[in-house]
Amino acid sequence: MTTALAPLPGQPEPLLPGSVDRYLVTDVPLCGPATTAAELRGMLAGRRYASAADVAVCTADGPAGHRLLGLIPLEDVLAADAGALAQDLMDPDPPVVAPGLDQEKAAWKATHHGESSLAVVDSAGVFLGLVPPARLLAVLLTEHDEDLARLGGFLTSSESARHAMDEPIAARLWHRLPWLVLGLLGSAGAAVLVRGFEAELAAEVRLAFFIPGIVYMADAVGTQTEALVIRGLSVGVPIRSVFRLESVTGLVVGLFLAALALPAVWLVLGSAALALTVSLALAAACTVATVVAMSLPWVMSRFKRDPAFGSGPLATVVQDLLSLVIYFLIAAVVLG
Repeated sequence: MTTALAPLPGQPEPLLPGSVDRYLVTDVPLCGPATTAAELRGMLAGRRYASAADVAVCTADGPAGHRLLGLIPLEDVLAADAGALAQDLMDPDPPVVAPGLDQEKAAWKATHHGESSLAVVDSAGVFLGLVPPARLLAVLLTEHDEDLARLGGFLTSSESARHAMDEPIAARLWHRLPWLVLGLLGSAGAAVLVRGFEAELAAEVRLAFFIPGIVYMADAVGTQTEALVIRGLSVGVPIRSVFRLESVTGLVVGLFLAALALPAVWLVLGSAALALTVSLALAAACTVATVVAMSLPWVMSRFKRDPAFGSGPLATVVQDLLSLVIYFLIAAVVLG
């Protein structure tokens, strides 16, 4: 059996917006397990396929159609001995996805499997076609563009990001002002918090020196975690798979920064108590910021809101307030 898979009759193009079916190619080399390398090379010579990057090895035609057994990269076909059989050359466990799968998840699977093409097989095991390397690259570029738009806070996709450049004034204000108002309320809350700790500031005015640094470091650690979590959510990675590792990472980062701050503050200001206060606050604030940065994108995604658009400003407000509370509570205990 040395033939090309015929296009599926009546197949719409694309089947599902955003699914792997948009990139499916049906005109690919197809052979049986007993086909020799010489026969494969003869089949490929003088014939143009939509994609010849891989040869699909399938069972003989039957009432249900071709059933995929494996894939042979073109370079293996060209390098094989003339008498080598397809069943010995093929990868018997190629990356396989079902029709309708999200295109980014499909490209992710192909990339991590190390194959050049991705096979699409229905629930009965019938081979439907391949997604060739050029189209996988198109998926990766499209998703990369979209992920950058998400991580940059541009609505929900690269298309809407481009649309945002031409939005009228009213739409621009609608997309920005709610989060800015939330930030303004957060700053007012921060002022109220600082006022509540006037006694600590009056007793040790140098506490005020480190407020910007502690708040900034917590925000920076939280931003790194947000980027990781939002990227994972965009490709279907569950939050529980990263929660433990990222929480430990936040704690270790906080302890590392605290270890750097302790001798530096002690040496410059000559106060062991103040140095201990700053270092403990850094460790606690960075750890809490990591948990907040993981929780808010997850909560927003659960409520069908774009986490990249709203979780950043919201997390900043929450992290700033919590960092101030942590700092002054530790100061009240250590310096009190």
